[in-house]
Amino acid sequence: MKGIKPPYVLLCNHNSFFDFKVATRALFPHMANYIVAIDGFINREELLRNVGCVLKRKFVPDAPLVKKISYGLNKNKYISAIYPEARYALVGTTAILPDSLGKMVKLLTMPVVTLICHGHHLQQPVWNLKKRKVDTSADLSLILTPDMIAEKSVSELNEIIRTAFYYDDYRYQVENNLEIKAPDRAEGLHKVLYQCPECGNQNTMSSEGSRLICRMCGSVHEMDYLGKLHSLKGHTKFTHIPDWYEWERQQVKEEILQGKYRTESDVYVDILQNGTGFYRLGVAKLIHDETGFHLTGNFEEPFAVHKGPLENYSVHIEYNYFGKGDGVSFSTLHDTYYLFSVDQSISVTKVHFAVEELYKIKVAEATHHEGQAAAETTSKV
Repeated sequence: MKGIKPPYVLLCNHNSFFDFKVATRALFPHMANYIVAIDGFINREELLRNVGCVLKRKFVPDAPLVKKISYGLNKNKYISAIYPEARYALVGTTAILPDSLGKMVKLLTMPVVTLICHGHHLQQPVWNLKKRKVDTSADLSLILTPDMIAEKSVSELNEIIRTAFYYDDYRYQVENNLEIKAPDRAEGLHKVLYQCPECGNQNTMSSEGSRLICRMCGSVHEMDYLGKLHSLKGHTKFTHIPDWYEWERQQVKEEILQGKYRTESDVYVDILQNGTGFYRLGVAKLIHDETGFHLTGNFEEPFAVHKGPLENYSVHIEYNYFGKGDGVSFSTLHDTYYLFSVDQSISVTKVHFAVEELYKIKVAEATHHEGQAAAETTSKV
């Protein structure tokens, strides 16, 4: 970072609220325009706008936002701080990044800097918001100059960004011998590790103290002081939490490929239109399958929201959101919906896997069809 001064694009990883405090310290004394999700504006919109925050709805295309970012960089001469993962990482590893990042970087032609924080997930995991005392660190790095941006393609820019964004907090914990002796260190972990690797059953996992327990087969996994898992009955299939997590992703992908994936539930619908807060519309039916999201109900008049699999490359989820339970959230250009299963039978972690894998599959299919069409046109010529 020697000699690097604003304006530049700052891409930050996201694991907890502590990320913002570290970013502010890392950038001082320079100012930044922060891109903030709409729920962050609730009851504090005036404050956030006065300090230069820009509102964004998660996981929806937003062309005007790029203009606002450009204005902040070129007119304000500020840093533009962006959290492209758009939500707290579920197991302290890199979340999916949109391909549009490379396009935006190409358009802006400003230096790109990354702020990758390590240990923030360990300090306050999204599945257990109790704070722990953990030594953390952060790397502020210049990864792209305007000259590099000019000579590289969008796909090459995306690859550079994704490489720079690699992090794994549980690996960081082991490598730095960061012991977490909190007696409840595993409580809530079943929210992300919802499928038992022993019997294969889903939504049968529970957690208590430092242990993960399957209510179906009785298997028990102990989390040690360094965040590793150990089966107390037989062979340990996964010692590294992210490995278990990615195994679940593959199981969901297989369900989709076999035509077996479907999630259906009655949900409470909370709508967030602006920074004044949530309004509960009532109960509706949510279906998520290979055709996307389908939310239908009747709130004095028929209500329906449909989102195809190519409309969301990922989705926002929450665990026990302000006492409402686990929820899924998606947006249109003008509204954001928070959906909480009435009987809390939905694994929101599984839904988020399904959204991401469906998007990848549909993009691959579309690319294949385009390639076939181009080949047929060439052969005819």
